[in-house]
Amino acid sequence: MYPASRCGVNAYARVGLETGVIAASPHKLVLMLFEGARIALASALAHGRSGQIAARGEAISKAIAIINSGLQASLDIKAGGELAQQLNALYEYMGRRLLQANVHDKPEYIEEVNGLLGELHEAWEAIGSLTQPGEEGKVISSVTHDGIANLKKA
Repeated sequence: MYPASRCGVNAYARVGLETGVIAASPHKLVLMLFEGARIALASALAHGRSGQIAARGEAISKAIAIINSGLQASLDIKAGGELAQQLNALYEYMGRRLLQANVHDKPEYIEEVNGLLGELHEAWEAIGSLTQPGEEGKVISSVTHDGIANLKKA
C-alpha cells in the first residue's frame, strides 16, 4: 500500500518541479541549481553521519553534476570576462574538493563547498533583488551566470 502511494507522491513532486522550471526566469533557474546542490550536500552529510557510504557517494555525485553540468556549464566565459573565469575556477575547485571528500571521507570538505555555494547563492539572490520582477532579462541575458558580469558592468 505504501509503495504505490509513494510513487504517486514522487510523480506529483516531479510535476511540480518541472512546472517550476518551465515557469522560472533565468535568474530563478540559477537559484534552483544552487538550492539543489546544497540539498544534495546536506543529504551527503546526513548519509555520512549515519554510515550510509553508498548513499553519501550518490548525493555527492549529484552535487558534482549540478555544479559541473548546471552552474559551470551555464557560464558564458566570453561575455562574463574575468568574473566568469573566476567562477569557472571556483566550480572546478568545488568538484575536486567533493571528489576528495568522497574518497577520503572528509565531511569538512563537503561543509566547505556547501559554504561556498551558500555565499554564491546569497550573492545571486541579492542580484535578483536589484531588478524589478519580470525585468531579469534586462540584466541577465540568458540562462547563464553572465548576469553577474553584466550587472557589474552596468
